[in-house]
Parts: sequence; structure tokens; C-alpha cells
Amino acid sequence: MVVIAGDDKDTKKPRVVKQVLVDEGKILVEGVNIISRHTKPSAQNTKGGIVKREAPIHISNVMLWDGKQGTKVKREHKDDKKVRVSKKSGGVI
Repeated sequence: MVVIAGDDKDTKKPRVVKQVLVDEGKILVEGVNIISRHTKPSAQNTKGGIVKREAPIHISNVMLWDGKQGTKVKREHKDDKKVRVSKKSGGVI
């Protein structure tokens, strides 16, 4: 995936998707939308302090990576199967 909107926008750098939250329409992308969470000391975390982690972003803010560049996708029928095709390069994804 390529982030196309927000503070972490970079259309030349592919990113790794950690999780897709289908019901919320959001996606968790590695290294994007880092938030700081202040935590109290507990039995599992004896020190507490500031914990940095990724927060989900909306699915419309990412674009599929086809191996060379970010691209939109269309669906076509080939050999009685639906396949995803890159709109920029025309190759099957």
C-alpha cells in the first residue's frame, strides 16, 4: 500500500499493512499515524510512561502498490474469473 494523504504521505514508498478493520473502514499501516499513549504503571508494565504505537487511518487514504508504483485498480473478466488489473500499467495484480 502507498499512503496518499495525511502527514505520512509518500507515494513513492510502499508500506506494509498490519491489519484491516472492515467494519470501521480503516486500515493499520506499519510506521504510519504514530500516536503517543500515556500509561500508568501496572503489573504487566511496571514502569509505565509514554508508549508510541500506530493508529488506524481511513481506507481511502491508501492506494494499492502494483510492484512499481501506486495505482488504482479495476476488475476485468479473464478466463471466466474476475481479476484485479492496474489502471496505470494494465498488468494483473
